[in-house]
Amino acid sequence: MESEHPLLRGVFPELVDELAALLEAEGEPELASGASELRLVAQCDCGDDFCQSLRTAPHSPGRPYGPGHRCLPLPATSGTVVLDVVDDRIVYVELIDRPPLRDARRRETAETGQGGAAH
Repeated sequence: MESEHPLLRGVFPELVDELAALLEAEGEPELASGASELRLVAQCDCGDDFCQSLRTAPHSPGRPYGPGHRCLPLPATSGTVVLDVVDDRIVYVELIDRPPLRDARRRETAETGQGGAAH
């Protein structure tokens, strides 16, 4: 089922690099090393323009994570970054009041000329 969801590093590589660096700085080397394997399961659909949060593991919205859950705020240079971690796995990345994420898949399409107007 995980292969159905793209690797986060293929969609938002700058975010993955930032998360890994912040986690290392916070003394979370295991989470930092796993950042490159996170999958983009879903982006938040709350509709708030300040929110770019994303789910990295399947979970029913509105339900608690239960035992093994912890919130891990990270000292980002802009906005708010808080991770939900369950059993030492990042399951949600809360991104609030941050510059817009740039989707690397869109850049690749533009660079290869795919998806553009017919010639």
